Amino acid sequence: MTGVPPGACDCHVHVFDPEFPFAADRTYTPGEASGAQLDELHWRLGVSRAVLVQPSPYGTDNSCLLRQLRERDDRARGVVVFDPAAEPPLREWHAAGVRGARVNLATFAVDDPEVAVAPLRATAAAIADLGWHLQVFTGLPVVAALADELARLPVPVVLDHFALANAAAGLDQPGFAELVDLLRSGAAFVKLSAPHRISSVPDQADVAPLVRALVGAAPERLLWGTDWPHTGGRARTTANRRTVEPFQAVDDAGALDRLLDWTGPEAGRKILVDNPVALYGF
Repeated sequence: MTGVPPGACDCHVHVFDPEFPFAADRTYTPGEASGAQLDELHWRLGVSRAVLVQPSPYGTDNSCLLRQLRERDDRARGVVVFDPAAEPPLREWHAAGVRGARVNLATFAVDDPEVAVAPLRATAAAIADLGWHLQVFTGLPVVAALADELARLPVPVVLDHFALANAAAGLDQPGFAELVDLLRSGAAFVKLSAPHRISSVPDQADVAPLVRALVGAAPERLLWGTDWPHTGGRARTTANRRTVEPFQAVDDAGALDRLLDWTGPEAGRKILVDNPVALYGF
């Protein structure tokens, strides 16, 4: 691909290896998505770095992610999921390349801000001494309700997938102003990842105004990710969990081209290279 700067980083990917068992309380069952397939995608995109994010089907067993980090040396970083009360080996994980911890609120339909506060605080407190960030998967209503709380946490906050903004609702949708304020204040990063999750039109054209508004507010607080291998292909129910959920067909090269068109080359380099280097310590 042309226009992708050297050292570009895909900041949101998952690997699913059948060698590692899924959690019993998972909300879906994915198919196989190997590290070799991920490498092939990144070769086609011209991407040389990756951030592996613990996917919810593995629960708090980060073994698959840690193996991928070991196999990739300094080309990858990791974001784990853990129970703060379980005293996990955080420093050992740090040495392996982990630089963040994820709290999956949206995955488990936690949309009550009062319920969300406890895991956010506990996870942030556990990782503060390591210099990690707190990655939060939640929507704009929770972000808006907890904006002051997020700004007070002792670690940087990274919000997945545009904080699940509704692209069709535009810039005036509830919660978007609070999201922009968090960026401007330096309290949060936003991943411009998986635009197909928030869009309702072909080629995600309705996402462009959101991207341009976020770039205009704080380009140094933005990241990009493919969200490969693109889970979320159907409604998640207990019955569906018993069968393999198909991955979505997403044109990652087209999505990256559109992002660079929306951001321009200067902001694009910050988003793809400079910001990941600063946050993940490449």
